[in-house]
Amino acid sequence: MDITKFVVSSRDKALLYGDYATYRSQLAGKLLNSRRKLNIATKNRGKFHPKLQVTAEQIAQDNEYIRLQLLAAERTWAHAMAMKATHSADTKGMTGKARSHIVSRLEKGSQIAHKLADALSESAVSGASPTDILEARAYAALLRGAAQFEKQSWEACLKSYSVARVIYSALATAAKGDIFSDLLSETIDPSIRYAAYQAKIPRTQPIATISRQAFLNADAELVEDIKTLNPNVLKQDVQDDKQAVSETESAPATLTWRGREVKIEDAAIAVAWAAVLAAKARLAENLSSSSSLQPKDKAAAYDDILTASQDAVDATKQAIDELKSEGVTQSDPRMQSLQITRTAVNYELVSWRIGRNRVLVGEDDGVRLDFSETSRRKKSGESMTADKQEAPGRLIAKLKEKVVLYDGTLQSIEAITELPGVANDQELSSRLEATTEYFTALKCLAISRSHSIAGNDVNALALVSHALDECKEAGPVLSAGDADDSSSSPRNILVTKKDVRSLFELLNGELQRARALVEIHNLEKSSTAPQTFDPSKPLISQLSNYPSGAVNLENIVVYPPRVDFIPVKPLFLDVAWNYIDYPDKRVQASANEASQTQEKAAAAEESKPQRRGWFGFGGR
Repeated sequence: MDITKFVVSSRDKALLYGDYATYRSQLAGKLLNSRRKLNIATKNRGKFHPKLQVTAEQIAQDNEYIRLQLLAAERTWAHAMAMKATHSADTKGMTGKARSHIVSRLEKGSQIAHKLADALSESAVSGASPTDILEARAYAALLRGAAQFEKQSWEACLKSYSVARVIYSALATAAKGDIFSDLLSETIDPSIRYAAYQAKIPRTQPIATISRQAFLNADAELVEDIKTLNPNVLKQDVQDDKQAVSETESAPATLTWRGREVKIEDAAIAVAWAAVLAAKARLAENLSSSSSLQPKDKAAAYDDILTASQDAVDATKQAIDELKSEGVTQSDPRMQSLQITRTAVNYELVSWRIGRNRVLVGEDDGVRLDFSETSRRKKSGESMTADKQEAPGRLIAKLKEKVVLYDGTLQSIEAITELPGVANDQELSSRLEATTEYFTALKCLAISRSHSIAGNDVNALALVSHALDECKEAGPVLSAGDADDSSSSPRNILVTKKDVRSLFELLNGELQRARALVEIHNLEKSSTAPQTFDPSKPLISQLSNYPSGAVNLENIVVYPPRVDFIPVKPLFLDVAWNYIDYPDKRVQASANEASQTQEKAAAAEESKPQRRGWFGFGGR
């Protein structure tokens, strides 16, 4: 029976549309059906049949007994995983009772699997093939390793998972390699790496070497079986050890950080730093060799250098912990060198994380508005067609993804400022502060674009203005002492003059655009009686009104033209009348002056006093 295929396919089918609890309920039904086929199920109101151990004779008679044991072991595993998934959401963590219950379920499953492997090992009676026996032992070791993982017994866990890994590696080269390869990469290798980390094994040591050493100390009989099936598996691990030794000999002896050269005394740190330098060279070569890579493909190229940098960080931390356990003080030269090394390798790790985020947001750090799919590849010969207009909700969702990447970048920069010795470096601190302002401007730009799509023009204007202020503050620091020719190197924390200039120019344009949109919004809001377009009138007389429908091209102007009244600024003509001398105006003015002179003379003559007599007449 194909044990591994049965287990993997059953898990995949159940977990595709459900969870571990669903898988457990399905296994309970399958167990009942299997017992009914074997006529060992307890009927209603019937006599109870105790569950006896499966023997090799029973397996030889019917393979359904193998399926029965596998279903029972899988049900205990599903029960344990369901409880673990339930308690993983607890804020206080998993309690002791819950952990012990999970461990008991996994240990019961491993016991069932071990009994099945022992029964199959009697090949003369059971008729099982060597491959079936190895698969059963690997499955039992897998469940045993899961139980020891939950018990946090790291040495025993490492040994059990190593047995499963070596067996599956040997079987993968023989046949059905895809199933075994997926099981190794998704389940076994991460567990071995974590258990090795908890067991204080250097991460620079390959997983194959760790599993080989643990496997050789597990079972001599099983080692002979593996050598019989595929002896190249163990030989290949020996070659990996020799390669690791050669890498240690060629590792760099010094590390330079901010003009200070530090001697690397720890071999694990030296090997890890050599791996970082090699991964950096490979990254530059991969990105420069193909310029048509999508952003997600470029980001995937950063995985190697991130892993190598993390290994260097772990190796440095372990070396510092070892010195602290020996009672070495901070003033010791070895401890000071390790602290500088720690800052350097952590800065390198965070720098490449930021570079990966910058690649994911798109070209020019996401400055250009591009909503194309980052993982979509164009087929050769595909005709270029216009992109369909996407819904505003999807556009805003893509902008939110960029904001999340900018937030991660800002958090990474903040983590750098907390490293030892960074606060005392004034130049580095000012540059990190300017870099924070640069990415804050990018974040504000992305948020303003989402507000603009949603129709909030006022908010968009405020955000763009704030982004421009941040960019102005970051520009002088980031532009000092950097050349623009570094654009060919892989993206990291370094922001060049070209990046700052590109963002500044775009923010200037976005600011004017946002102001115009706000002005249009205010004008539309203040207009109380908007004019409408009248198709019956000539087009030339209503140019200020936009036609919402069709335009009558036969009614553009009035032809033949007719005499009509037009406005001619009457206020201007009234003022000009006082300053322009016309001929008739001068004659009229002189006549008016003469008449006014005569009237004044007559009035003066009448006003003279006359002498009269006593009774009003006569006089002299």
